[in-house]
Amino acid sequence: MNARVTPPTQAQAAPETKLRPVPATPAVEAPAAAAPAPEAAAKRRGGGRFVLMAGVPLLLLAGGGWFWLTGGRYEETDNAYVQQAKLSLSADVSGRVSEVRVTDNQVVEAGDVLFIIDPSPFKIALSQAEAALASARVNVEQLKVSVGTAKAQMQAAQATLAIRQSTFDRTKSLVNQGVNANSSLDDSRLALQQAQTAVDLANQQLAAATAALAGDASIATDDHPMVLAALAAVEQAQRNLSKTTVLAPADGIVSNVSSLNVGQFIAAGAMIAALVETSDTWVQANFKETQLAALEVGQIVDVRLDAYAEPLHGHVESFSAATGSEFALIPAQNATGNWVKVVQRVPVRIALDDTGGEVLRTGMSATVTVDTGRSTLDKLRGL
Repeated sequence: MNARVTPPTQAQAAPETKLRPVPATPAVEAPAAAAPAPEAAAKRRGGGRFVLMAGVPLLLLAGGGWFWLTGGRYEETDNAYVQQAKLSLSADVSGRVSEVRVTDNQVVEAGDVLFIIDPSPFKIALSQAEAALASARVNVEQLKVSVGTAKAQMQAAQATLAIRQSTFDRTKSLVNQGVNANSSLDDSRLALQQAQTAVDLANQQLAAATAALAGDASIATDDHPMVLAALAAVEQAQRNLSKTTVLAPADGIVSNVSSLNVGQFIAAGAMIAALVETSDTWVQANFKETQLAALEVGQIVDVRLDAYAEPLHGHVESFSAATGSEFALIPAQNATGNWVKVVQRVPVRIALDDTGGEVLRTGMSATVTVDTGRSTLDKLRGL
């Protein structure tokens, strides 16, 4: 289908407008002096950049050198722990526990009763020792009587010997005069020999009785060895009886008592509980061996515990005689071919000047900072 095109009307047809050419404006040339301005600005920017790039490293180097020279005064380690004396509690005698007077983690003072062992067997042993002592004293008195008896027998034998000697001399005189026969002299000689033998036996008995009294017939009863032994047995029995009551040896906190029960049999010397002394507290700081050259006894120390925010103050008290590995149960052996060098740690004891009222427990972690009083610059100067 063909569309019919209607030609525009005269009003709709716009007259064509003829454009007049616009005359060109002559270009204004810039002054010749303004042309080098971008080049000068570029040079200034390049110079500032060079100063910035060279100055910042130099400034950092100078600052780092300053900090290095003025530093090195403090030696620090976080390998440090609070230490308190730990005592192993045990009984000096074997027996069955009859009473327990403490609980786990209880605070005790020196002399407080911890537990009691049944004292009945030890009371019996003490009675037996006292009876043995009384018997020993009686025996010594009997020995003294025996000495007196031996002396009396010796005196009687000596008197009989004197009489026999006189009779023998008289009979011998009569025989020499021809009044008596020679046979009468034999009887007198026999009686004299018997009297001499009696004297010898009396001397032996007296010596034996004196020896039984330790060679001194006038010795005091309690100075006799037999009595002394009996006295020692009594003292031992008394000591064993007193040891049935186990006391706290120092102020502190009792631990591991939960395993101690009434009726339990414990052996002498067996560990049954532990006591941590709270009156003596120090810090053991394990410094590297490369840090020891700057440390000295008496230097001021700041101790920061992980449990508290405020630092504690102390001083270096002493150095260990060896590294920590030397006190290990199995010391390291460095004679193997695959040995690797490891920096060793040396325990340093830090005495606390004041705990600041904080509750310290053994094993707490700490960070220790020692003021050596000398910076790196002082060390380089030899001060």
